[in-house]
Amino acid sequence: MSLARVHNFSISLDGFGTGDGLSLDAPFGHAGERLHEWMFTTGFWHNMTGRPGGTRGLDDAFARQFEPGVGAEIMGAGKFGYPGWHEDPDWKGWWGPNPPFHTPTFILTHHTRPPIEMEGGTTFHFLDTSPAKALETAREAAGGQDVRIGGGPTVIRDFLAAGLIDHMHVVVTPILLGRGVRLWDGLEATEENYKIESASSPSGVTHLTFTRAGL
Repeated sequence: MSLARVHNFSISLDGFGTGDGLSLDAPFGHAGERLHEWMFTTGFWHNMTGRPGGTRGLDDAFARQFEPGVGAEIMGAGKFGYPGWHEDPDWKGWWGPNPPFHTPTFILTHHTRPPIEMEGGTTFHFLDTSPAKALETAREAAGGQDVRIGGGPTVIRDFLAAGLIDHMHVVVTPILLGRGVRLWDGLEATEENYKIESASSPSGVTHLTFTRAGL
């Protein structure tokens, strides 16, 4: 069976995966872009945003695992749009006409709407269902490839709590946010189900990988 994977998910030292006060003008609230600055200098990010150059070290090597072998993505409503996006019938996500997913992408939301076909192979589908049912649907669409669980922190936490994540890459960034949405709340002893490895980067972040025991 295909794997459920998390990649490049950044949290603060105090465990927050996003800040407080999310809005159209502040997708990550008061955190701004600080959680993801480690990635912005990489060759992976430069290539994704159509620019030359970028670093080729440890951060880049981890970031590039985002794409290979992934045939579908699942994300939460909070990743797809700002609070209240469901009231805008023209909202198609943050990423412009050609989103970076290039696969069927499933949005978990209580406000469903018809699928939206974008450029580059991304089609947004809107589901009001459980993590297990969403993963079943995404696996069917992935055609034997893996499913990426894209976040935000609430969605990843729900999939972890349901025992559905097979591999997870979390990046601990050297900042303190103090408020927002935490990743780890309610997940006591989750580490017992995974082999965990860490790698410290010269950029100041720590890459943690969680691989389900037995894989």
